[in-house]
Amino acid sequence: MPRIIRQTLLSVRDLFATAGPFVLLAVALLIGAYYLLNPTPPKHVVLASGPAQSDYAEFAKRYAADLSHYGINVEIRPSEGSSANRRLLRDPAQSVDFGFVVGGSNEALSKLDEDKENLESLGSVFLEPVWLFYRQQAAQRLQGRQLTRLAQMKGWRVNLGGRGSGVSNLARKLLHANGVELDALRVSRLEQTPAVTALLASRLDALILVSAPESPMVQMLLRTPGVRLFEFGQSEAYARRFTFLKPVVLPRGVVDIARDLPPHDVPLIAPTAMIAAREGTHPALVQLFVQAAQRIHGGPGWFSRAGQFPSPDNVELPLAAEAERFYRSGPPLLERYLPFWLANLIDRMWVALVSIIAVLIPLSRVVPPLYALRVRSRIFRWYRDLRGIEQDLSRQGVARAELIARLQKLDAKAETVVVPLAYTDELYRLRSHIQLVRERLQETLV
Repeated sequence: MPRIIRQTLLSVRDLFATAGPFVLLAVALLIGAYYLLNPTPPKHVVLASGPAQSDYAEFAKRYAADLSHYGINVEIRPSEGSSANRRLLRDPAQSVDFGFVVGGSNEALSKLDEDKENLESLGSVFLEPVWLFYRQQAAQRLQGRQLTRLAQMKGWRVNLGGRGSGVSNLARKLLHANGVELDALRVSRLEQTPAVTALLASRLDALILVSAPESPMVQMLLRTPGVRLFEFGQSEAYARRFTFLKPVVLPRGVVDIARDLPPHDVPLIAPTAMIAAREGTHPALVQLFVQAAQRIHGGPGWFSRAGQFPSPDNVELPLAAEAERFYRSGPPLLERYLPFWLANLIDRMWVALVSIIAVLIPLSRVVPPLYALRVRSRIFRWYRDLRGIEQDLSRQGVARAELIARLQKLDAKAETVVVPLAYTDELYRLRSHIQLVRERLQETLV
């Protein structure tokens, strides 16, 4: 092997042997920080949606498609609706991470139960108007042949939605505000699709839906002859009384411009739908869901302006810290230039990295002295033999021929010592000292 290559390999070996413990410590700290901070989000999440053909179900599909671009598999868990989603999120055995929840749909909970709910919001994502559709034939006996007040529905066959939909809780509050108790109605609890079928078959007089206008059932009923939409003329009063409600207007012609549907502006009331998450959900997943919400719900709609959603306003649950960060400063800066996985890793680990560097910088100062000591020890260890030969010179009875042989052997070994060029002066100093002892030996022989 050429001498220069041998010198290089030895230098590299010395460097690794000296810096090895330092590198191992750094790696151990990084691994420990990685497992402690858990920066990589799970690849599988569960999203509680709603009944089939509901707006929740349609939006859930969009979220699943959006997050698939980041390698996240979104399992859509159908449910009865908002109230059922709350129960699923509160139950750890269900393993549900996110769910759609509408304002005002929560069941009556004690203060203790609310404190134990352990849910947080990612923000409001869209408005869900209260759609009260009724058969025009059922309103024939009313004055003006039009339903103008909820109190006029006494004795009607009214569907208030499935038991887990959240519609019944909201409807109960609205009816109670109008002095109407449930026993004054013939109430049914059908799911959305069976309820619409029953209304069209004249087995129901009215039904209440709480849904975004994108819902296929809402779109169909708005275009169905003989089915009318109740106008909440007191929308401002409802909004003042119930903080989770907002007055909105269904603009004239927005359903079908060619057919002029509706023929005039229709006042409605709308609670705000939000995405809820279980506390402890991975922050990176929260960040991804909020970003997806901006892409899915950020455009203009029937009841919202472009950029109005998602929003941190009108939420009944505490806002998640990662969602609050998004609303304050937008997506993380690194995600604009790096792939998500790398940007997220740096974003979650940078505090730990800075801390580790702060610890390692002082420790790194011992590496150069240790490296120098290791290289010099390859030379210094021969001084012990040289010192022994020199001490034996002054002893009686020691054969000079033996000392000369030992010195020649030591000199031969010194010639084989390989050190980096920066330390060759130490090697030459050793050989000069060997020569000095050789001269003393020669003087004693004269």
